[in-house]
Amino acid sequence: MQYDLIVIGSGPGGNRAAVLAASHGLKVAIIEKAEWGGCGGNRGYLPKHDWHHTAKLLLAAKGFARRGIHGSVSGDLAGAWEHARKLARSVRDTQIAQMKRLGINGFAATASFVDPHTIALDGRDRLSARQFVVATGSAPYVPKPFFITAQRVLTTDELFSQPPPAGKRVTIVGSGAVATEFAFILTMLGREVTWVAHNPPLSHSRFSAAALQRLNERLRRHGIEARVGARPEAVEMPPEGVRVILAGGDSVLADWVLLGTGRRPHTSGLALEAAGVNTDSKGFIKTNEYMQTSQPHIYAVGDVTNPRMSASQALADAAVAVANILAPGSRRQDRRAVPEVIHSALELGRIGAAAAEEEGLLVGSADFSHNVRALSQDEADGCVRLVADGKTGALLGAEVVGSDAAELIHLFAQRLNQPEALRVLANGFYGHPARAEAVCQAAQGIVARLPAPEKPGE
Repeated sequence: MQYDLIVIGSGPGGNRAAVLAASHGLKVAIIEKAEWGGCGGNRGYLPKHDWHHTAKLLLAAKGFARRGIHGSVSGDLAGAWEHARKLARSVRDTQIAQMKRLGINGFAATASFVDPHTIALDGRDRLSARQFVVATGSAPYVPKPFFITAQRVLTTDELFSQPPPAGKRVTIVGSGAVATEFAFILTMLGREVTWVAHNPPLSHSRFSAAALQRLNERLRRHGIEARVGARPEAVEMPPEGVRVILAGGDSVLADWVLLGTGRRPHTSGLALEAAGVNTDSKGFIKTNEYMQTSQPHIYAVGDVTNPRMSASQALADAAVAVANILAPGSRRQDRRAVPEVIHSALELGRIGAAAAEEEGLLVGSADFSHNVRALSQDEADGCVRLVADGKTGALLGAEVVGSDAAELIHLFAQRLNQPEALRVLANGFYGHPARAEAVCQAAQGIVARLPAPEKPGE
C-alpha cells in the first residue's frame, strides 16, 4: 500500500507528526511495535508528571495546619501507580480515537526498512511511502554492574509497567533529570531514599549554578541529598534486599534500586542501512536543521536523533519535520528555543543562553519572595531571570525557578532572539496577583537599561 507519509513510533514525536500531516490532507500510516503512546505516554513523561503532581500535593499538606486545615494525609505508591496507569490508558484511547477521525492507519508491528521507500511489517507485509518519519525513541541505559531484576533493580520502564515493588527503602542511582525528579517524588510518596550519584545532580544540564543551588537547598530541606562521588562497583542480592557496593568499600542496602542512568537511542531492528540512513558513533540518527536524515525524504525526530531526550524536544522536532514535508525548506529547528524543564522539589524551566556575565549582556531578575500570589500559596522560593543583548535588547535566554516554572517559561519560548520581546513583556498588562508579574518585573529591569528606541523618521 502506498502512503504519503509513514511514521515509525507512536510516542509524542510520532503522534504529533502523524496528526499534523493527516490534518493537512496527507495519507498517513503510523506503526508501533509496543503500546500505543510509546514510552513517553506509558512509562515516561505522562505517569511521571502524574506522580509529581501527587508529590506536590503531599508536600503542600505539610503546611495545611498553618492554613487552618486539619487532618493528615499520607502517600500510597501503589495507589499513585494505579492512578497513572488509568490516566495513560485514557490518553492512549483519546489519541487512537483522534487517529481514526483523521483517517490515520495504525499498524501494531515491528517496522524495518527494505529500501529507502519501503518497509516490512514484522518482516512480511510491505508498505511504501513518499516520505517517512522515524520516531522510535530511546531505551534505558543499564550500566555495569547493574542488571534488571524483577522487583529488585528497575528503570522507570519497569517501574511504570508493573506494580511498584514492596519495601520502603529505595536506592536511586544517577545524577540526571530522572534521578533528580524521582528522589523527590518517591520521598514524598513515603519511601526512604538513598541517592547515589557520580556527578553533582544536573551538572550536565544547562541550568545556571544559582538555579541548581536553589533546587539543592529545597531538596535538602526535605532530607534529600545526593551522595556525590559515589560510584557503584558491585551489586549483591541478599535475602534482605539489594546491596550496592560503592568505590572505597562503602555500601548501601535497600529493598529495591531505581536506575536513573540515562537512555540510548532505539534503532535496533529498523535496518537503517537498507534505507541509507546514517547514524553517529553513539547511535543517534544524523539529521540536518530541517530534521532530514542522509536520505532527504526520511526524517527523524525525538530521542532517536536528539541527545537532550525529552518529550518537549520530540514534539518540536515533529512540528519542524512536518512543516518541511509540506513545504520543503520552510522551517529550521532551533533547539535552544525548546523549553528544558525539571519537575522536582522545585520546578526549573529554561530556554536559550545560560551565560549572563559576558560583556555586552544584560540580566534582569525578579524574585518570587516579593510576589503576592507566590506568598499567598506558600511557594515563594524561586525567581525569573532573563538574559538580553545589551545593544539590541534581543532576548537571548530565560530561566524560571519555582512553582509553575514549566508553565511560565512558555512566555519566553516563542520570543527568543526577538529584539522587541523584552519591551512587549515589560509593557504588557498582567492580572494581579499573578506569578507572571515577575516576568514583567524582570523584563522591566532590562528595558530600563536599554538605549531608547529610535523614533520613526530618525
